Amino acid sequence: MLNDAILIAGPTASGKSALALRLAMEVGGAIINADSMQVYDVLRVLSARPGADDLARVPHHLYGHVPPSVAYSTGAWLDDVAVLFEKGVLGGCRPIFVGGTGLYFHALLNGIAPTPPVPEAVRFHWRQRLAVEGPEALHRLLSERDATAAAAIGPTDGQRITRALEVHDATGKALSVWQGETSTPLVNRKSSTCIVLEPERSFIVDRIERRFDSMVDEGALDEVRALLALDLAASLPAMKAIGVPELAAYLRHECTLDEAVTKAKTATRRYSKRQATWFRHQLDDQWWRLPISARTETTDDLVIFIKNNLK
Repeated sequence: MLNDAILIAGPTASGKSALALRLAMEVGGAIINADSMQVYDVLRVLSARPGADDLARVPHHLYGHVPPSVAYSTGAWLDDVAVLFEKGVLGGCRPIFVGGTGLYFHALLNGIAPTPPVPEAVRFHWRQRLAVEGPEALHRLLSERDATAAAAIGPTDGQRITRALEVHDATGKALSVWQGETSTPLVNRKSSTCIVLEPERSFIVDRIERRFDSMVDEGALDEVRALLALDLAASLPAMKAIGVPELAAYLRHECTLDEAVTKAKTATRRYSKRQATWFRHQLDDQWWRLPISARTETTDDLVIFIKNNLK
């Protein structure tokens, strides 16, 4: 189990990456990505991955290491984190996890349910049935086989419905039973410092507006163009990253660039709000809740305060 870790969570555009960098430079830390979109190699600009200058200042891990053709999961990320420690990749640096994917932080501190292997033939069978029968019909079937899982999944969420059915089909055991079993947490709660940034709404909205404009200037359209050239399934996570569907619509001449940018900014604001709500309700009292505004954005005082209060 990993001791003395620092966890920094927060909604998109809240300044958590800059804070993690400043803190890593102060304490001799190595930064480990905890954002589910920043793992994809094609999405450097659109996922706001750290730039070359930041990467040169302190070690960064698990950024851009997954091809967009892969449906990367929380379990896969946790396995990759475990490999970092098992192989001694961090070299004695203090680990600093930073990102906006709440499930990654939950898995670090609480473990995760084992992911049962499912044969491709079984996956194909349920994908075909979903296409023919629709999600609501399969949800009714799931209610008969695994009422607990069905109660937690919406009747239109085809991806999660088929996942539950294929697990039951392949293993003979309900997904809800698998989910009741968890692995040993990777991070020691007692020695970890957990921080969640809570930015003022006006502050975050302004940053989202300015940041997406910068993304377009820095090559976001080229990234989406390259991604579309791979001819990947629209259901893959990388294809649903904020900015990809909107800019893809522009590249297909379905809207103007201004319309695409406006839609992407709206989607980002909504996502940020959902993240903030998740962090507010799902993170326990172990987490420091730090208000962030234009007056406090990764200032020296904030970094010094955190450094002086680390466990």
